[in-house]
Amino acid sequence: MRGLIHKEICLYLKGIEKRALFIVAAVVIFLMVKAGEYAGLLASIMLAMTIGIQSIMNFASDEKTDWKKYQMALPVNNFHVVASKYISVVSIALFGVCGTLFLNLLSSVVHSSWDFTLWGLSAIVGMIIPLVWSGICLPLTYWFGFKSAQMMGIVCVFPMVYLVNFFEDGPGLSVLPDTILSYILVTMLAAAVIFIVSLFISIVGYSRKK
Repeated sequence: MRGLIHKEICLYLKGIEKRALFIVAAVVIFLMVKAGEYAGLLASIMLAMTIGIQSIMNFASDEKTDWKKYQMALPVNNFHVVASKYISVVSIALFGVCGTLFLNLLSSVVHSSWDFTLWGLSAIVGMIIPLVWSGICLPLTYWFGFKSAQMMGIVCVFPMVYLVNFFEDGPGLSVLPDTILSYILVTMLAAAVIFIVSLFISIVGYSRKK
């Protein structure tokens, strides 16, 4: 299955458009200038959204090339094919977490504000968003086709925009409860459950394809 994981990661890296990188870089610069101490967190949310969207776009390539027929000639089963995609999502999300740490370091240097609560929150958000995004959209891809997953991906953008506005224009961390740690743990657990359940739903959906 290592070969399949390598395939997914390579496809992801090759599928990244330079124009998208320029757009993300421009947004990050804008946030660093305008968002103050929350710049690192907001940039991390932007990065996590980009990773999630790019993952779903790349997974459509198998559907377009009719990968299932090609799989018949390989010593892999349906579980290997689907699980490799989920493992690749986790691997790419871990690289994304490293990106969030860099963005927060940059924000801290620019604004001379070293709030490590924001660093931790950024890392958690950077991990959770791609997992939940893929956990929702991948089963839709296998059961109903890529277009349905694409539509759901668009819907998922709205709560992310609200989250950005909460920190950019709203009161931000000042109104979060003192028990934020318990909320974060519950959110992480929910994301893990969604991701694992999604894996088995996707395996069933993929197995239905001929």
